[in-house]
Amino acid sequence: MSLLTAGIIGSANIGSAVARRLHAAGYRVIMANSRGPGSLDDHARKLGIIPGTLDEAAAARDFILIAIPERAVAELPPALFADISPETVILDAGNYYPGIRDGSIPAIDAGLCDSEWVARSIGQPVLKMFNTLHANRIAESFRPAGAADRICLPVAGDDLGAKNKAIAMADAIGFDGIDAGLLADSWRQQPGTPVYCKHLPVGPALEALSLARREDVASNRQEALDRARRSVGETGGTIGKWPLPDK
Repeated sequence: MSLLTAGIIGSANIGSAVARRLHAAGYRVIMANSRGPGSLDDHARKLGIIPGTLDEAAAARDFILIAIPERAVAELPPALFADISPETVILDAGNYYPGIRDGSIPAIDAGLCDSEWVARSIGQPVLKMFNTLHANRIAESFRPAGAADRICLPVAGDDLGAKNKAIAMADAIGFDGIDAGLLADSWRQQPGTPVYCKHLPVGPALEALSLARREDVASNRQEALDRARRSVGETGGTIGKWPLPDK
């Protein structure tokens, strides 16, 4: 039986954390970034990934994870995903942080969900996944099935079969995946919502998703940005890395 294959576009915090877990679960992982395969030698040694080009990562048979800043999605080659198999599941781990990292994306500012914009930008359906956890939790907080403190990964998207594959992958790397609704419902797991970066098990995560309010999306995002700015000021970190959970 051939190995499951995942392509990861993005080599920073989230991409690297997911790569580590996938490699540990037996996946063949091809990673690409904007700087080219030669910049990924350390990642290959530390994470077990195969350095690749964007085209090689986008040719992965089973999963493709997009783990780059939201603004960078629009800078990907226009035909990058044109020839992928209908069986390949594309996962979007992105979160939109206007101003401090992503500038302004008018469609999202007008109310489109972050991942709906990504799907339109790349011309392919996506699932929203891995956007609600800090990278260190992905790398370190995996647990066996049935553990009381096993963290939940919400998965939003329109294709039930794709979601079931993603939920099975979550289980394989030590997390409980849950169906978080359609892609149009993915605002429930965007920055500042009750489930966002709370690292909850299934029951509390489902409750948190149900408590999210669409009219609070803008204020939730602003609160998340304000927390990020305060944390950066306290720790001397860099916006775009910690404490933002993606990249």
